[in-house]
Amino acid sequence: MKKLLVTGAVAIAAAGAGVLVATPAEAASPVQIYRVYYNSPGSDTGSNKSLNAEWVQLFNTSRSSKSLKGVKLRDKTGYTFTFGSFTLKGRKSVYIHTGRGSSTATHRYWGKKWYVWNNTGDTAYLLYASGRVADKCSWGRTGSSKYC
Repeated sequence: MKKLLVTGAVAIAAAGAGVLVATPAEAASPVQIYRVYYNSPGSDTGSNKSLNAEWVQLFNTSRSSKSLKGVKLRDKTGYTFTFGSFTLKGRKSVYIHTGRGSSTATHRYWGKKWYVWNNTGDTAYLLYASGRVADKCSWGRTGSSKYC
């Protein structure tokens, strides 16, 4: 079933062979997973450069700034990056890199010493501070990155 962005109380979605199913409308999170680069170029040597070539790009679809304090980015295994005090400006992106580095307004660093995102398939979850899923993005065995 496809995701729908609607403003009414009920959305109608196609569910297989032309069948229409009513589903409750959900407000989409303004901050969404835009792209995941899960297979850094070259061999997986574990160097900080290679680790930082593995990243998740979040994008704020709204025009207003959004606080990400307490928001989490997690994989299927449970590896979790938690935002501290951080605000993402409207219509801007932030990249969360796996390795170490100095955080800026557009680049944050997880500080891991090995890879998080599986090249053979994984799911990135964006979780509100409450733990509720704001967005998710999954991929399989092919390619190096996924636009979500």
